Amino acid sequence: MVTESPGVTSYDTRLLDRAATLRSDAELMEEYARRLRATAATLGDCPAAPEWSRPTLEQQAAACITAAQQLRTAAAALLAHVRAGD
Repeated sequence: MVTESPGVTSYDTRLLDRAATLRSDAELMEEYARRLRATAATLGDCPAAPEWSRPTLEQQAAACITAAQQLRTAAAALLAHVRAGD
């Protein structure tokens, strides 16, 4: 939630809201990574699963973690930008 303070413009408020959304999206990406890894583990115990499934799911999970880190970096950059305007 964004609170009103002197010197905060509507533009700043939108940037703060977008930073919060980016952080929320990062959490979602981490959840997707967890789900992908759980699926990979489940398929790893299944003899009928194709050999490529586990490594592919693990690669996708790693990509989700990378995306989460990048989203957090973008959120931090937006926050720094807003603070620099103070």
